[in-house]
Amino acid sequence: MMVLVLASVNVDLVVAVAARPLGGQTVLGGDLAVQPGGKGGNQSVAAALAGAQVRAIGRVGDDAHGELLREALRSAGVDASAVQTTPGVATGVALITVTPDGENAIVVAAGANALVSESDACHTSWDGVGVAVAQLELPHPTVTAFARRCVNAGTRFVLNASPPRALEPELLGACDPLVVNAHEAAALTGQPLATSVDAAADAAQALQRKGCRSVVLTMGGEGAVVLDTSGCWQLAAPPVASVVDTTGAGDCLVGTLAARLAAGDTLLRATADAVRTASLAVSRPGAQSSYATRGQALAVPLPEPVRLRAPDPLWSKEP
Repeated sequence: MMVLVLASVNVDLVVAVAARPLGGQTVLGGDLAVQPGGKGGNQSVAAALAGAQVRAIGRVGDDAHGELLREALRSAGVDASAVQTTPGVATGVALITVTPDGENAIVVAAGANALVSESDACHTSWDGVGVAVAQLELPHPTVTAFARRCVNAGTRFVLNASPPRALEPELLGACDPLVVNAHEAAALTGQPLATSVDAAADAAQALQRKGCRSVVLTMGGEGAVVLDTSGCWQLAAPPVASVVDTTGAGDCLVGTLAARLAAGDTLLRATADAVRTASLAVSRPGAQSSYATRGQALAVPLPEPVRLRAPDPLWSKEP
């Protein structure tokens, strides 16, 4: 089955710095790297590398950055025919600083992404689509219309709620799963930031009670917490010798997860596969350039799930 990605696509302008600048401060950085990115672009590439047939929907500007992004998608095996060029508009850009511990800080200028419309999202071919993916770097009405189209078509909808914003019940109810990190979960639930596995399980249950069909809460080096009708589970991340760059690692997880769901895996098995693939990504620089092929990922043992909690009896939503 195909993975359809409603995709934000950006050019990443990446600079390594010893420390991120404070307000009013100037710091010297390393060489500027220009790389293909955007959460949707990254997720599309990750899904293709994980073995899925992938089609991306999006917009770029009529500039050199736009052509770079379209070519990066095509080179990874993604069908980019629904990534349109918008005359007179700049392609989306992400300004990224990376510190020696591999952590990043990102500012996004949406550019053509802000013009991806409900028509763009819903009027593409849906033939053969088994899993559809969206993020929140695109206009909210567009994402909502895309989710509604998924529900009407009986297509599994994966939402990466990043960057976080308020989500209406209709959108939450379509998510299977909702994928968030600890910061995004805190923003959506109003709970304190989850700094432990038990607190992450609490946050996942709070999201489930808001109507999500299932939840994947990522925890960086701690792996992920998965909540569905079978209960709540922890998937520990494989050990990483050295964290080089975390840029795009979450997108790698989402794309791999979607690919494995499209291949017929359960959510727990698909997330385990996604966790191990994302663990490889943080050991390499860049976003798309850091993603492992399916063969490389298979060389890493799958993390074993640990059951944290039984199914929540207060949750009656059917998957």
